[in-house]
Amino acid sequence: MRVLIDGDGCPVVDLTVRIAGEYGVACLILCDTAHEIWRPGAETMVVSKGADSVDFVLVNLLKPGDVVITQDYGLAALCLARGARVLRQDGMAYTDENIGGLLLARCTAGKIRRSGGRLKGPKKRTRDQDAAFASALRCIFAEQKTGRE
Repeated sequence: MRVLIDGDGCPVVDLTVRIAGEYGVACLILCDTAHEIWRPGAETMVVSKGADSVDFVLVNLLKPGDVVITQDYGLAALCLARGARVLRQDGMAYTDENIGGLLLARCTAGKIRRSGGRLKGPKKRTRDQDAAFASALRCIFAEQKTGRE
């Protein structure tokens, strides 16, 4: 098991690397040339800048059982299909049960924006979100350590 981080715009890179280190789990940060992210305790892979370039590389590197950190619903769906566990930065686990609804909501929001409508952006990140993320990631590592899933 490894942790692969969709690093572009990810607010929990440091937290993820620290927790992965606590459990002895390898951590790979993927980013494009516009967002180079280097952290001690993690390997970084920088890919060419381009639409979804990081996503395609990440999916191709993925192995069943890996953990992916992303806020991208489309990437999450691809990772689930490849047998990964996928977490959003607030600790919500993407699952086969919830990904369809999330993708539908993303599609609907895109239609609204393309037709000139406006939607509220995300709320400011909170400490509670960091705590929920840390708890969810630790649970995944603990399950793996004890052989449960």
